[in-house]
Amino acid sequence: MARVAVTGGSGKLGRHVVADLVRHGHDVVVLDRVVPDDLPHGGGSAVAVRVDLSDPGQVLGAMAGVEERHSGLDAVVHLAAVPAPGLTTNSATFTNNVPTTWGVFEAARVLSVPRVVWASSETVLGLPFQTPPPYAPVDEAYTPRPESTYSLGKTLEEEMARQFARWTGTTFVGLRFSNVMDVADYAGFEAFQDDPSLRRWNLWGYIDGRDGAQAARRALTAEVNGAEVCIVANADTVMRRSSVDLMAAEFPGVEVRGDLGEHGTLLSIDRARDLLGYVPEHSWREHV
Repeated sequence: MARVAVTGGSGKLGRHVVADLVRHGHDVVVLDRVVPDDLPHGGGSAVAVRVDLSDPGQVLGAMAGVEERHSGLDAVVHLAAVPAPGLTTNSATFTNNVPTTWGVFEAARVLSVPRVVWASSETVLGLPFQTPPPYAPVDEAYTPRPESTYSLGKTLEEEMARQFARWTGTTFVGLRFSNVMDVADYAGFEAFQDDPSLRRWNLWGYIDGRDGAQAARRALTAEVNGAEVCIVANADTVMRRSSVDLMAAEFPGVEVRGDLGEHGTLLSIDRARDLLGYVPEHSWREHV
């Protein structure tokens, strides 16, 4: 059992991460501007601390210990961010996300927190793929290709994690999450089944929030050192059309590697499987 801070624990993915960690016996400290009203109970426990995560002084204080809440941390899962491009101005996205991540990484350094798991993004792979991917399924082997201010920030954060790991000895695991979905979202998938171009922007990928939480939990205990990044997506696409047909229709001429099966993901999760032991357990097909 470990005490884990989850920044952004009131968010879409954060709620799943907090619930999963508590269910598996961890004591969770939610750090967020919004304090959840319904913290989960289970094998572990959860408390919340209201904190402005853009203020590095508050972040350091919240991670060091807060009276009647906690007295120190074993790990951090950093999810807090403007979660996608286009939700606010480019300058607001950048000046919120990158300095906030620096504040969490720096607090982990000062406090000698041994592990930081944090949310990178599928967007560093070249989304929205107006320039076709070099091959599919895409993986972690090629250099990031940010195409938005949001993905530029995530790319810089990945480099920052590498340098903090080299400098401090703390392990940093960056999870390149795909488009996060709740079960309630799956009813909307019918809207793009007849037009694959509507979801070509991320190679028809998604991540069920419950599987995203599983990946975060596994990243806390995986036997890795230094700084690593893994794509985290579900094992299938959001489409009923086969993955081979989708690539032929929207990205003709792009090399398709390996056997995709009928609906195999075009965001490779092999590295997450190998490094973290991540195995997706959910699919939208179970709910529609």
